[in-house]
Amino acid sequence: MNLTPFSARDADRLLVLIDAGSLISAFQPGLSFEYQYTLNLILTDYAGHPDSVMLPLLEWVQVNQFELLSNSARRGEIAFEADILANDAMDLSIKLPLTERVVVTAKDGGGYHMRRPPEFE
Repeated sequence: MNLTPFSARDADRLLVLIDAGSLISAFQPGLSFEYQYTLNLILTDYAGHPDSVMLPLLEWVQVNQFELLSNSARRGEIAFEADILANDAMDLSIKLPLTERVVVTAKDGGGYHMRRPPEFE
């Protein structure tokens, strides 16, 4: 995800954390599972406008986690906090509740094949 030119120019000030992760399996035949976690993006000493981060973030969510926008019960789950450091700088934390499905199938001759299907599949 390319948030803004900030992430390329000042990568050392972009922190990517995973909070509250869970591994979900339905205990059905097969070993497919899902990761559920909160992605915490922290931009430190950010001097741009928050809109410059939120717009590309929403574009990414629309493609990769669209239920956060389409499901009215989940629309408020994208959260953020800002610590204003000065008139032209802030620490910005954005929290996204994400899921990643992993489909596991047995290979002929042993072993497993794992794939991450697109969100809409």
